[in-house]
Amino acid sequence: MVIIHVKHKDQSQFLLEAPLSLPIEDLVKQMVTIYNGRLKIDRLCMEIEELAQHGTLLPPEILGLTEEQVEELKLKDDWGDSCIPSGGFSVNKDPIGRRNGKQPKEEMQHVLRNAIKEAKELISKNLVIQGKCLTKKVVQEAVNTLKGAVMIVYPMKLPPHDIIRMEFENIEDLSGTQASLEVIDPMTAQMWFCGKEMYRGEGGKLGDYVGKIENCKVIIKLSKRGEGAPGREPIMSEEQRKQLMLHAYRRQEELKKLSADDEDDYLNSEWADSSNLKKSFHGLHNISWRASGK
Repeated sequence: MVIIHVKHKDQSQFLLEAPLSLPIEDLVKQMVTIYNGRLKIDRLCMEIEELAQHGTLLPPEILGLTEEQVEELKLKDDWGDSCIPSGGFSVNKDPIGRRNGKQPKEEMQHVLRNAIKEAKELISKNLVIQGKCLTKKVVQEAVNTLKGAVMIVYPMKLPPHDIIRMEFENIEDLSGTQASLEVIDPMTAQMWFCGKEMYRGEGGKLGDYVGKIENCKVIIKLSKRGEGAPGREPIMSEEQRKQLMLHAYRRQEELKKLSADDEDDYLNSEWADSSNLKKSFHGLHNISWRASGK
């Protein structure tokens, strides 16, 4: 199996395992599914953190209105009255007016935050450093972890307009948001290896680009159509560059120290003493003098 280090815009994303015989078309779809799945989990974690602090999302007709405007228009959050977190709630108003302010109790907050932590660890970029590959199954496991925690806190389910519920049901609308710019369309996604595009169709396989050695590790970059070819990999890594600069600095300091020394400074050394041999024959080395008391 080939270990693929997936990057996007020169940023490390995850490791993926694939056979040389895998068609390019299937590899692109698999890679994009995992990439977009990680983005979904990041969005869910952010919204669930808000859920733990300020309760469920307000209905679209109330969203963004002040309390005075809501009273004037005689609007009511019916879903907020029925979707009460397990164990009750305390009031913690949302400063930006997105959520109803019915914060779950501390114990239920821990349930949500522990799930967030576990989900982030499952898809963390640190897995690349650890040499662990990411799969669609692991991404789905992270989603299920978050979904299970939300079901524990809100057994009656969240309101249908809540972004978290829409994400779980895969009916989220990202149009007009920053998140929509990050998602990659699997039908138009492009892959690059060694500065060359890996073309779909015509029965192209992974082995046609990376060679015939099965047990190898390669870097493949993912991009949207129209972004152009990504930059080539640097000759040395950031850590190697730091080590090289540190070595050069130490060498420079040594040279400065040598140039600052007097030319005859070595004469103070023991090996430069002309009577050193005579002293060694007479046993005059390491003599300590002590005054005798009377």
